[in-house]
Amino acid sequence: MVSAELKIEDKLWAAADKLRGSMDASEYKNVVLGLIFLKYVSDSFEEKYEELTKDEYADPEDKDEYLADNIFWVPAEARWGKINRDAKTPKIGETIDEAMIAIEKENPSLKNVLPKNYSRPQLDKTRLGETVDLISNIKVGDSENQKTDTLGRVYEYFLGKFASAEGKGGGEFYTPRSVVSLLVEMLEPYKGRIYDPCCGSGGMFIQSEKFVEEHAGSIGDISIYGQESNPTTWQLCKMNLAIRGIDGNIGAHNADTFHNDLHKGLRADYILANPPFNISDWGQERLLEDSRWKYGTPPSGNANYGWIQHMTAKLAPEGTAGFVLANGSMSTSNSSEFEIRKNLIENDLVECIVTLPGQLFYSTPIPVCLWFVTKSKAKKNERNHQGEILFIDARNEGFMADRTTKEFSEEDIKKVANAYHAWKGTNEKEYVDVAGFCSSASLEAVKEQDYTLTPGRYVGLEDGLEDSEPFEEKMGRLTTLLSEQVIQSHQLEEDIRKVLGGIGYEI
Repeated sequence: MVSAELKIEDKLWAAADKLRGSMDASEYKNVVLGLIFLKYVSDSFEEKYEELTKDEYADPEDKDEYLADNIFWVPAEARWGKINRDAKTPKIGETIDEAMIAIEKENPSLKNVLPKNYSRPQLDKTRLGETVDLISNIKVGDSENQKTDTLGRVYEYFLGKFASAEGKGGGEFYTPRSVVSLLVEMLEPYKGRIYDPCCGSGGMFIQSEKFVEEHAGSIGDISIYGQESNPTTWQLCKMNLAIRGIDGNIGAHNADTFHNDLHKGLRADYILANPPFNISDWGQERLLEDSRWKYGTPPSGNANYGWIQHMTAKLAPEGTAGFVLANGSMSTSNSSEFEIRKNLIENDLVECIVTLPGQLFYSTPIPVCLWFVTKSKAKKNERNHQGEILFIDARNEGFMADRTTKEFSEEDIKKVANAYHAWKGTNEKEYVDVAGFCSSASLEAVKEQDYTLTPGRYVGLEDGLEDSEPFEEKMGRLTTLLSEQVIQSHQLEEDIRKVLGGIGYEI
């Protein structure tokens, strides 16, 4: 089964890559994902159309027949048959644009969402037609493929590929699946309001819904709220949610979360987020008196502590947030950030910190960590863990999925999540500190470490790696060794000078 699935994804990726030409990944991702979305709605529509033509009492052109089954209505001018017929003609771009416009007009939930720039001169129409041909032979939206979530997997696969191709900018719209899975497994969003203030392509929402389904919960038990500032990424998110039938409120348009909060009154039970790291130009000067800065005003040169406080302000009385941040956030000595971190710790809001291995993200080599912040450490059905913070060092977890990228296995995710839940008393396991991996520290211990939240300060070394050599002896040995190496280096320098001098090159 796996090889067959990969075959579909690889075939579609081959089609996408064919279209790229000289376009940047950032340009063509929307073009390709829009085409695949169009194929999906057409497959779904055509399957229902066939079914209705066989029913003498049904009208295959009755829009309500489709809406009743949660299928997008596709008007005649937008059906894949017409697009396929025009694939080899110069007007293929116009045909696709007209199809997108028609589908948006008939389905209000897709208003201003679909890309409509296929007729632009820069897009090679021969390659576009060839891509349509390739996609024509692959089913993605019929009931069989919906059951196995073929299009969902293809979207995820593509977003990952685009992130990889885009390099640094890709992280703006894609958080690696295994990182999202870890956040979701730790937060366990079974029921309530889920919020992502920088939702990218919607991966946090999709994994949350998947989690509820896998644990025999009801999708209706969770409500989704989000916001995204990048207009193209906002469109991607809307399409990503639409293909999975997820009804989420991510605003009627893209908007900057700091300066135009679309969910002002929201108090979320769960927040999952991967804010853009270390943004320097975030408009702090226009927000100096903002009510969200309860624990201190974030510096103008870095938005990290602005994101932390925005999310803290959005939590319900028993809400918890789990989010990705750059490692610098755990120990920054910038005066305003230090003051905010100190206040968050002293107000007992920081619940858990997890350091992650490098190479997890396509978009940045910066080492990252997970923060968990909660409004209550004494919730019903949890052990009272007030005055404690759990530190987990997961830098040694994960495996190399390819030459440059690391991923977490299911076992890695369970290992970290189980430690967190055992510590909170929400699973059957008994929590114990594990040297080199996890440690529960009191607020007093964190205060003694000058409010630094780096897990390495608390978890110590893995058993068997403890250094039994007394400090004074070790320093004496190492300084003697260093002294010898310095003498050797000076001798080497002198030898090199003599050799170069002998051939006429004085230095």
